[in-house]
Amino acid sequence: MTLRLSILDQSPIFEGEDAVTAFQHTIELAQVAEALGYHRFWVAEHHDSDRLAGSAPEVLIAHLLAKTETIRVGSGGVMLQHYSPYKVAETFSVLAALAPGRVDLGIGRAPGGLPKSTRALQQDVVDEATPLEDKLVQLQQFLYAELDPHHPWHGVKVTPQPPTPPEMYLLGASAGSAKLAANLGLPYVFALFINGDERELEAALAAYRSALEAISPQPPSFLLALSAIVADTDAEAAALAGDVKNIKVRLASGRSVTVGSIEQANEFGRQAEEDYTIEVRDAHIIHGSKATVQQRLLDIQRRTQIEEFIVVNVIQNFRQRVHSYELLREALDFAHIS
Repeated sequence: MTLRLSILDQSPIFEGEDAVTAFQHTIELAQVAEALGYHRFWVAEHHDSDRLAGSAPEVLIAHLLAKTETIRVGSGGVMLQHYSPYKVAETFSVLAALAPGRVDLGIGRAPGGLPKSTRALQQDVVDEATPLEDKLVQLQQFLYAELDPHHPWHGVKVTPQPPTPPEMYLLGASAGSAKLAANLGLPYVFALFINGDERELEAALAAYRSALEAISPQPPSFLLALSAIVADTDAEAAALAGDVKNIKVRLASGRSVTVGSIEQANEFGRQAEEDYTIEVRDAHIIHGSKATVQQRLLDIQRRTQIEEFIVVNVIQNFRQRVHSYELLREALDFAHIS
């Protein structure tokens, strides 16, 4: 079995840096990833954040495609709940026409920001919001087929129509979202770096494969997004991983969102205008020397049979971050792993 390695970069803004520096680091990292043979390079969407620069992934993707030659580039992901499926389809069709065969369209389910920024993004929505599942179906049909003849947008064509349309993925961190992806026949990316519970990974994987087998003879396409840090020694990697936490806000309405800090968690609850609780857990980060990380990754692959890992790296020093990705690439036997 092959194992592909890819990267998800969130364009982090660390202390003493600004957005210009963050984007320059993202560009350089994409070029390094291509030179090292990583399969794809994705960028994220976050709003109203002073820690993450990437609020418009489609713009950043266009620039990265121009700065690279062969690596696949895409979104991890576009927050479809805020946008028209038709507009997203046209935007990514333009990208796919500019770089045929290299564009991925990952769709995220989270808001990508605080409630107030969500309302600002959706300020012109006058009717009840279209359910995300319906938007996903519309987006699929705009990209790959035609809308149902009874749909009000039937006959509307996406332009341009590139020779190879963007590849569409659904991102999530639960068995429910995995099943939704399978029911729609979409590849699924489980965000273990957000939901660090490997039992939920196993549940999502089982739900995805079971649902997909019921509707399609095609083999499942289930990718795993995880956080990993590789250093010259186990001790150095442990120090770089530091005391990173995953912070989740649980609203009284039942909704939960992962945020970057306790301050953001409290602000999210305040803006949501409902009761909430905050859950803090140690972040799920695979870390160690090349030998240690190799063993951990291959163990996960043996247990899950997942063929692609999309890696997130939280090291604050950019040069150390690049070195970690270099060591990760060296950590595996690439005579057997692509």
